[in-house]
Amino acid sequence: MTPKNTICLWFDKNAEEAANFYAATFPDSKVGTVFHAPGDFPDGKQGDVLTVEFSVCGVPCVGLNGGPTFKQSEAFSFQISTESQEETDKYWNAIVENGGQESECGWCKDKWGVSWQITPRTLIEALAAGGAEAERAFKAMMTMKKIDAAAIDAARRG
Repeated sequence: MTPKNTICLWFDKNAEEAANFYAATFPDSKVGTVFHAPGDFPDGKQGDVLTVEFSVCGVPCVGLNGGPTFKQSEAFSFQISTESQEETDKYWNAIVENGGQESECGWCKDKWGVSWQITPRTLIEALAAGGAEAERAFKAMMTMKKIDAAAIDAARRG
């Protein structure tokens, strides 16, 4: 069954590689149908992988091998909520150690340029609590690249 709404991510020529990585890295993720171009197109030839259906943590996506014209940007990111430091480390390290790069405040970018926010639930809860607790957690987060859940918990307590 085709979902009503699907996220479409533009890749140069490596949508299938990215989809396979996401499916191997994140739970409730998989690669679906791989469509091959029925004819030549501006950045490819008949038979090349044109699109790849996949999901990331249950969110339906399609990767489009559209060529080098458009690049990924931080204007779109996947936010992955984690339950522990171990889970945070697992996803962060998988992305960064597979050709990605670290950024600030829990953000990183994979080797295809897709941005990810690897966010421990304790940070989300602290920000939702508001007031001084949120302010302390936010201030602690602003000093981090990968989020340190224990440091966020300490900041929440004051």
